[in-house]
Amino acid sequence: MWFTNPVARPRTITDERVLAAVAAVIDRRGPEFTIADVAAEAGVSVGAVAKRFGSKSGLLQALTRAGTEEVVRRTRAAGSVREALLTWFDRLADPVVATNNLAQLGVDLIDPELRALLARHYAVLEEELEALCAREGLPAGAARVLAALVYGISMDWSVRPRGDLLTRTAEDVDMVLKGMR
Repeated sequence: MWFTNPVARPRTITDERVLAAVAAVIDRRGPEFTIADVAAEAGVSVGAVAKRFGSKSGLLQALTRAGTEEVVRRTRAAGSVREALLTWFDRLADPVVATNNLAQLGVDLIDPELRALLARHYAVLEEELEALCAREGLPAGAARVLAALVYGISMDWSVRPRGDLLTRTAEDVDMVLKGMR
């Protein structure tokens, strides 16, 4: 037939570009973001985003998976436990961004699929950190304690931002590492 094109049109917008748009929109709007917001940020149609990811939950699931891969990559690239921990939340150094992401986390915890992905995210990060801790001769369980410390710092700072997040994280991590060593 004259209107049938047997060659599929190549994808010009990558998943990474759409997921970067999701992160940027969450940074600005928190859980109130829409697929239309993401499409506008990515410079694509709403239909293209919906077709590729299915729903807002689908976008968030893909973002969580990609986030896990990114933090694992950064943790492995770090030269030490301290350096790894300082990369986990470095993009949340603005109080508004931190608050919007914390609000999104609260909504994510309600969705069973997102909650399971988050549980996996935290388990994977702790496993990666445990390997670094073992390499540095830190005691068993150090990864769990240090991960909880950094999660707590980021949450506390997003609610009560005092000073710089990275400075606060570095000071607290250094204090705990000193005690462990």
